[in-house]
Amino acid sequence: MINILLIFFILSFVTGLSVAFIRSKVVIRMLVMLFAAMHVAFTGWCWIHRGETFLDYFTLDPAGITLLSVLSLLTITTIYHGFIYLKNEQLKRYAIYHVALIALIVAMSGAYLANSMTMVWIFVEATTLAVSALIYHDRSAIALEATWKYVFVCSVGIALAYIGILFLGFTVSNGTSPDLSFTTLPAMAAKANPLFLKIAFVFVIVGYSTKMGLFPMHTVTVDAHTVAPPPVSAFISTTLMNVGFLAIFRIYSAFANTTIFSFMNHVLILSGMLSLLVASGYMLKAKHNKRMLAYSSLENMGIVAIALGVGGIGYYAAILHIILHSFTKAGLFYQMGQSYKIMGTYELDNSGGYLKLYPAGAAVLLLGLICITAIPPSGMFISEFMMFKAMAINGEYFYLILTALFLTFVAYALFTRVLHIVYSQPRDKKMYLHERVNPVQTISQFVLFGLVIFLCFVQPAPFKELIESIIGGLPK
Repeated sequence: MINILLIFFILSFVTGLSVAFIRSKVVIRMLVMLFAAMHVAFTGWCWIHRGETFLDYFTLDPAGITLLSVLSLLTITTIYHGFIYLKNEQLKRYAIYHVALIALIVAMSGAYLANSMTMVWIFVEATTLAVSALIYHDRSAIALEATWKYVFVCSVGIALAYIGILFLGFTVSNGTSPDLSFTTLPAMAAKANPLFLKIAFVFVIVGYSTKMGLFPMHTVTVDAHTVAPPPVSAFISTTLMNVGFLAIFRIYSAFANTTIFSFMNHVLILSGMLSLLVASGYMLKAKHNKRMLAYSSLENMGIVAIALGVGGIGYYAAILHIILHSFTKAGLFYQMGQSYKIMGTYELDNSGGYLKLYPAGAAVLLLGLICITAIPPSGMFISEFMMFKAMAINGEYFYLILTALFLTFVAYALFTRVLHIVYSQPRDKKMYLHERVNPVQTISQFVLFGLVIFLCFVQPAPFKELIESIIGGLPK
């Protein structure tokens, strides 16, 4: 039997290597588009072979395939907007960007499908190296600072996460090499000292919060958003954060039937609440448009952590929210890239009059604002409503009120800033059109927002069953 997984990795490596040495933008674009088509086909193959294990280290489980599908869709849109963003870029940077992008997509794909903590660690570290090249794309002093911070903090975080799992493994392995596969972790956890389990979980959530963008390791992703090209910011804020979420979710699932279940829930809720607090505080004073969206991602990851921590229907809400946030935030970051061309700035005080300058883009921002703030018909309204319902069922009224308060601050910050960009005049300069943008470029964003709206009104039975299969092993 031909191992398609191995072929995918080999062909991806060959494609990336070819892009690195080719001296033609046209050929590079053709190879990158071929890679995108290959990734879509690979995702389809994963669905066909759902539940199977390949190369011993990769299992095509529902959680991994679901997030792989989100990645596959956003790969198409991110590559498309990358072509537009880089149309006037010099050849060397053009090639480096796409080599790093291919490496990042492959690394994230491997992280989603890996069935052991060891393989997850390898691929997550690979995402750090790949995305660092993308963050440094502009070669500025600010980009260099953000890049080395990202590499250093993420490497430390990932090391902490792995130390936590190794600590757990050696406590139950009697000195032998521990098996860190996700199928054996629940049995290992059942025999481990609860104190060791708590230490391991704290290490994991702190370590992988560098990728998920949760408090307390959120600052590194915020800085990266500020300087990275907008299509890259879309990836960092969605599919890469999903990598961190899935790593935490797999450990949470493995430990869920142990005595530390309540402890883990409290840690998740605390981390989520602190994320909301920090996000709401910084968004109220945000003066950089991309940084504003970066703190919005921190807020939404906080919502996911809280939903997971409160349990019950909160599990469903967490998975639904992570999917819908990916579509919404990617669309908003694509639009921020277009807004920079139109207005010539990311600074809020220099932004304004967007409706007159670029009506199609203004419509995207307004629709994206509705989606990201979970106002009906946004599908994120459903996930947030389910989270609040789970809190009410569990009697967590203090957390419910506090969450609602923080989300009110976030909504106020987003509305005042987006409406200023769309309707008001720039505060510090005269409004004028810097560069024309074809409204056709907004189609991908309307498609993504359309999916978010569609899932507010209709959640097909297979989609519901898919999410149920992801959370099926968690305590009810």
